[in-house]
Amino acid sequence: MSRGGHAPLLSLLLLPWMLPAGPASFWDLTEEEIPSFLEAMSDEETISQVFLIGYEGETPDPRILQWIERYNLGGIKIFGRNAERLLPVVRSVAAYQEKALAHRSGIPLLVATDQEGGWVRHIKGETVETPGNMAIGATRLPYEAYQTGLLIGKELRALGITMNFAPTVDVYVNPEAHVIGPRSFGSDPRLVATLALSFYHGSLDAGVIPVAKHFPGHGNARGDSHGELPVVEDDLATLWERDWLPYRILIREGLPAVMVGHLNFPLLSKNDLPATLSPRVISLLREKLGFQGLVITDDLYMMGARVAGEDIPHIVVEALSAGNDMVLLSRPPHPGDPVWEAVLSRYRNDPEFRKRIQTSVRRIITLKIRYLKAMGPKGLIPSEETLREVFPDEETAEAFGEQALRAVTMIRNGKVPLSPGGDARVLLVGQHTRFLSIGKEYFPRADTFQFSYLPFYFASEQVKTRLSRLVQQYDLVIYCLMNPNSLEVLASLEEWAPRIAVLSTLTPVYLAEVPWVDTAVAIYGTSEECYRGGFLALMGKLTPAGTLPISLTPPSGAPP
Repeated sequence: MSRGGHAPLLSLLLLPWMLPAGPASFWDLTEEEIPSFLEAMSDEETISQVFLIGYEGETPDPRILQWIERYNLGGIKIFGRNAERLLPVVRSVAAYQEKALAHRSGIPLLVATDQEGGWVRHIKGETVETPGNMAIGATRLPYEAYQTGLLIGKELRALGITMNFAPTVDVYVNPEAHVIGPRSFGSDPRLVATLALSFYHGSLDAGVIPVAKHFPGHGNARGDSHGELPVVEDDLATLWERDWLPYRILIREGLPAVMVGHLNFPLLSKNDLPATLSPRVISLLREKLGFQGLVITDDLYMMGARVAGEDIPHIVVEALSAGNDMVLLSRPPHPGDPVWEAVLSRYRNDPEFRKRIQTSVRRIITLKIRYLKAMGPKGLIPSEETLREVFPDEETAEAFGEQALRAVTMIRNGKVPLSPGGDARVLLVGQHTRFLSIGKEYFPRADTFQFSYLPFYFASEQVKTRLSRLVQQYDLVIYCLMNPNSLEVLASLEEWAPRIAVLSTLTPVYLAEVPWVDTAVAIYGTSEECYRGGFLALMGKLTPAGTLPISLTPPSGAPP
């Protein structure tokens, strides 16, 4: 045999010593070994970890599956469009997660959603409708918040979801913060902090990573960042004592993740950029508040992130440069498209950006080790069998039904109990079909008038005219107040005040605009039990135990 014939054998013998040190798979990884683990990742595998992306429809996106197979991925976000039914959710999550676990690195996906409870419930199907955060605020019971986080979390875990963009810790001090409303626990920072902390622990105990939002604070913001960039003129001292109190407490407890909102705080950022694109704002979260966990953007396709007219590739790069660890994108990019190329090119050509991304990926892997590794690969893949075992859950439904009744709040009791005589004519007026149908159970002879929930911010002149004429024919009008549209309609009926009783649902803040209403009960959700509790209170058959968790007068610091 020639001397050269030994070369292949020699190479094989030396190969183990030539490979990078450290574990080959996530499942063998310790936190101390993360740096060496990251050194073995390609550029494409590294940048893939910062993406948290949505997908269209109810079935897995083949291009996303291919992306995961080649480079893996940071995470998947389940939106409402994906989750009208639970079985497709289970099948999609299983397909995505199996593909990630089969990748050479074995790094599992974060699977996230928005299941705050109440108004925001992206996963529908057989999941339980809950009264929501403001209902918990009305009970003022930390146990209710803990139980909510726990029970919502258990449902999510059965679906393979490991991260929830909740609790909402916004302190609701501006009546015009319509997009927050009942999503907040209330207007008292101490109450919000206490209940958010309890929800956080419930979520953790269910095995779901909680994400506090929307930093720096959406509760004093006029406008909706889905469609515009709200400007909040609060200074650092105000935020520290009010909006950041929940964050300060949660961070001390080990909060793993924060979502940054598309809100401009000019006194913090010193410019007109949204917080998601502001290095100054994110550095305050890190340095002033001492947060060491994961920072995630709100969806970068929201208009609040795009007010300068920049394209999405630019915005994604700027968000990562600003200090966000993961970018949430409701529309999925793909390897090779402009978003991907923008991030990859910047990563390869800008040493500071490269360092910034590597720091983020270390945080992402650290979080996955701390919260996903203990579940094991099998524990991350949902099954149809588990789905059948968990849903529907009558005990969970009963628990939230009782919570709904405990939250009912008497605001003004002028005509309570409502007890129209046999010949009295009763009219139920509202935007929500469930209000009308539940109302008919208690007032079977009542007539109904339904009008559209949309447009949200203003009413139809035709509706106001028709209803003004109709109300004259009735002895009692039970009116469901839900949004600015329904407030405008109600305000047009002031001359018929003696005939009107109001059932306020979602946020009761609109009652401040109609002081002439002498009978008003507040509920905070739109489930059947919420409405039943409201009607029972109006009829004097339920003694409301809830306490109003907000102020019905604008605070001194709110915009006029």
